[in-house]
Amino acid sequence: MNICISAETTVDLTKELLRQFDIQTIPFNIIMGEEEYRDGDIMPEDLFAYTDKTGKLARTAAINEFQYGEYFKGLLEKYDAVIHFALSGEISTACSQAIMASQQEELKGKVFVIDSRSLSTGIALHCIYGRKLAEAGKTPEEIVALCEKRIPFGQASFSLESVNYLYKGGRCSMLQMLGANVLKLKPEIFVKDGAMVSGAKYRGPMKKVVMEYVEDTLKLFNNPDYEEVFITYSTAPDEVVAAVEERLVKAGFKRIHKTRAGATISCHCGPHCLGILYINDGAHPIV
Repeated sequence: MNICISAETTVDLTKELLRQFDIQTIPFNIIMGEEEYRDGDIMPEDLFAYTDKTGKLARTAAINEFQYGEYFKGLLEKYDAVIHFALSGEISTACSQAIMASQQEELKGKVFVIDSRSLSTGIALHCIYGRKLAEAGKTPEEIVALCEKRIPFGQASFSLESVNYLYKGGRCSMLQMLGANVLKLKPEIFVKDGAMVSGAKYRGPMKKVVMEYVEDTLKLFNNPDYEEVFITYSTAPDEVVAAVEERLVKAGFKRIHKTRAGATISCHCGPHCLGILYINDGAHPIV
């Protein structure tokens, strides 16, 4: 059976990884002033330059039911079934729109939507597992059941240079923003129960902050599936990314993927944001 693994562009995978794991994507739209772009056609640097110039945050536009329906119908011209991993329903309306589309008469029983309860390459990890299950000959129903069991164990977190972009996007209060700036705090944001919440607070230059965040994360989420891990960042010096990669090799991860956060994720987290993402439920050999 030819099964399609699908996600929104918020999956933040490179073109090479999308091809390698045969993952299809549908883009969010990015709005900057009067101009509208597709996520994937615009780089994070363009968003940051727009915000620096105007003081305004680029806006994201979620995909609607009609757009999902047309997208799924197009995929079913090439695939027998579609399993779509949606951006967390606690973060965006995209998931509910995708679910409604999947219930259209001609799509019922052929399109399966999973709320990833995650974002960025936290979604990608579930997509990759879904692809491996499909290649092992699992049915769509089996893949959905096995993937949904792993959803609660996704470890998705990031260290931020500042909370200014979260504030502009309405995801933290004026008091929190001012407090973090006055104290020169660099916060961690992690996904809990599908929503973004504040974690540890750090001080110092980016490399020091990032390495402390990585150590804390590995200690707190200490039962990884070592098969796949992502280092995902909006912007970061090469030396910082290399240091994180070296630490993850030492920790025992087998495949370390380095990706840039796309426009949708970057317009909320801002520059100099870096995270490590993995599934924290131990080994999962496919049989």
